[in-house]
Amino acid sequence: MSDPIAPQRALISVTDKTGIVEFARRLAALSIEIVSTGGTYRLLRDNGIAAIEISDLTGFPEMLDGRVKTLHPKVHGGILHVRANERHRAAVTEHDIKPIDIVVVNLYEFEKTAAQPNVSFDHLIENIDIGGPAMIRSAAKNFQDVAIITSPLDYAEIAAELESHGALSTNTKWRLAQTAFRTTAAYDSAITSVLSCIPTAGGTIEQASARNQVFPSRLQLSFSKSADLRYGENPHQRAAVYSDGSGVGVANARQLQGKELSYNNLVDLQAAWDLAQEFTTPACAIIKHTNPCGTAVASSLREAYVRALEADPVSAFGGVIGVNCEIDVDTAEEMAKLFVEAIAAPAFSDAALARFGGKKNLRLLIVQPKAPETQWKQISGGMLAQDADSIGLDDSTLKVVSERQPTESEMVALRFAWTVCKHVKSNAIVYARLVPGSTDSAQTVGVGAGQMSRVDSCRIGAAKAVLPVQGSVAASDAFFPFPDGVEEIAKAGATAIIQPGGSVRDSEVIAAANALGLAMLTTGIRHFRH
Repeated sequence: MSDPIAPQRALISVTDKTGIVEFARRLAALSIEIVSTGGTYRLLRDNGIAAIEISDLTGFPEMLDGRVKTLHPKVHGGILHVRANERHRAAVTEHDIKPIDIVVVNLYEFEKTAAQPNVSFDHLIENIDIGGPAMIRSAAKNFQDVAIITSPLDYAEIAAELESHGALSTNTKWRLAQTAFRTTAAYDSAITSVLSCIPTAGGTIEQASARNQVFPSRLQLSFSKSADLRYGENPHQRAAVYSDGSGVGVANARQLQGKELSYNNLVDLQAAWDLAQEFTTPACAIIKHTNPCGTAVASSLREAYVRALEADPVSAFGGVIGVNCEIDVDTAEEMAKLFVEAIAAPAFSDAALARFGGKKNLRLLIVQPKAPETQWKQISGGMLAQDADSIGLDDSTLKVVSERQPTESEMVALRFAWTVCKHVKSNAIVYARLVPGSTDSAQTVGVGAGQMSRVDSCRIGAAKAVLPVQGSVAASDAFFPFPDGVEEIAKAGATAIIQPGGSVRDSEVIAAANALGLAMLTTGIRHFRH
């Protein structure tokens, strides 16, 4: 390793210009000559910072609409030559190549371009950076002699070290190189992921989605660590949270107050958020260990919360809450009476935040909705991928298979129970009802979750019920293999059942429903949640 030497020249070419003027000014104050490109050069010049335009360094103009400006031996020779190598020094001297000791580069914003609605294929391709990644990799490869800076977050620390010591340590340059290689890897991964979803040259991302493309032949995932967590599911497990950088979804939520989030908090918050987002009317989901202990929809969020809590106030203690609309002060007043770990909402009113302000440990998160996306699950040696379970009830496949037709109120409750059931661990049974006196407000009554036997889920859901099961309806996430589950539901007092159907014993199951006077609907859709 060569000893650190004072840098003479920096090349600056950035898309994200956050903080670059101040950083360049601090470099210039250290008598470091600045070479720059295009818009960055003009910005520095307009702010009174002396810089050499890249074309003056290379002797060639920027050309091909900016596609070629830094792909030149005087750039890469200046970066890549090893200062301690005599042959390298002779070569750069012979060809009049000046050393470049600091490279400050960030890349075309390909992911933001790809996220734009109706982005054209040509515009997408044009936003694939070529010169930037090449300079980053060159500088990172020669980290002993060159500092590569890819993030504005590093500007202040690097400037301070230069001002204090006149040079950067090898360890600092190695850390910057590691970050640089992660940057180019993530960039290439993003390009691969987006382009693999476009079936033909000239197509669009929207077309690819509409055509229901198969999963890519090679998986490229890229996430940045947002934070280390205190521990994982248990204190002896280390954990961290990673973000896709989209700004939406639970991983990118903005925490307004409260203690640091835990691994389990985030898992439960995702479950609560997903369930609440199923509904368009005010909805509240209270989650414990990823299962809903209470869920409700109502004309106001306050009532939805109160009705969700009614379903199982004991289990709700220490849970997390997800809602689908702004939390107002009336809702906050009610929520503040219960000890919960965290609340996720799209917004909080100022008065609601003031009400929660006294509960310093309560975590409040603003979450921006994220469209359903491919779901990934790690298994030893690989990954599983599947579409999000975003399918709703299809009236064309929804069939009344019993002799008795469901009443109008039963039908509303059945649809609600079916939606909640999708978010309960299999085997899942959900008892639900309309709120007494209402025609559209609904709440869960009892939840049987995660049992090895479906009939046990029927029994447990009824046994856990705090509200009356008599007159409720029931939803099952999969078919009934035997009539015994239907018999248990009827014994508990429910009057109607919604289930996928498809068992070889469907005729026996339907016969049991008829004998017991139940209305039964089949959906043709299974909702296992493992």
